[in-house]
Amino acid sequence: MENKTNLYKAILNVMKSVKNIDKSMTVGTGNNSYKGVADKDVKQIIGKAMEENGLAILPIGIESKVSIDRWEENTNYGNKTKQSAFTEVTTKYLLIHESGESEEIVGYGHGVDTQDKGAGKATTYALKYALLYTFMVPTGKIDDADNEHSDIKEIPQAPKLTLLTTELRDWNRIKARVEKGETITRKDLMKYYDISKVEKELETLNIF
Repeated sequence: MENKTNLYKAILNVMKSVKNIDKSMTVGTGNNSYKGVADKDVKQIIGKAMEENGLAILPIGIESKVSIDRWEENTNYGNKTKQSAFTEVTTKYLLIHESGESEEIVGYGHGVDTQDKGAGKATTYALKYALLYTFMVPTGKIDDADNEHSDIKEIPQAPKLTLLTTELRDWNRIKARVEKGETITRKDLMKYYDISKVEKELETLNIF
């Protein structure tokens, strides 16, 4: 087995150095807004600790899958074709120490966009969380699930689909499916409105 003592010591030093990264970014608006970790904060804070400990990271592989959904919408100017591209990526990185020791790490990300930015969103997401998970960095307030036993928690009620944008079409059809207990997927919603504009807000709804 290859000796990677220098690499592992450097990783531990980064973990000791970066105790937490605050959720400084507000995603969404109104009642559906929530705090998230900014990509630049992750790269600046973890990147600085990596540099101080002789570490670098290189992308060495990526597998992607793109699903494109297109539909017609009636507008004041006639029918207009809309589309949404959902991109998933599985990435590989090489974590390198200045001693020459290295280790492969992996990441996963997804992104939705109406044009060609889905890949950028997905790869950004993948690298951000690969760094957070590799160095076990907590983000924001940490809720300890072990503080409460699952038996004492209330059973969550069936979620209700909320109208998030005036672009949502055929509302009665979607509402009827929800009332019947059917699962509404992201792909279903893509048929009726521009999902990229409310992507983060949808993640706060437990309907998928």
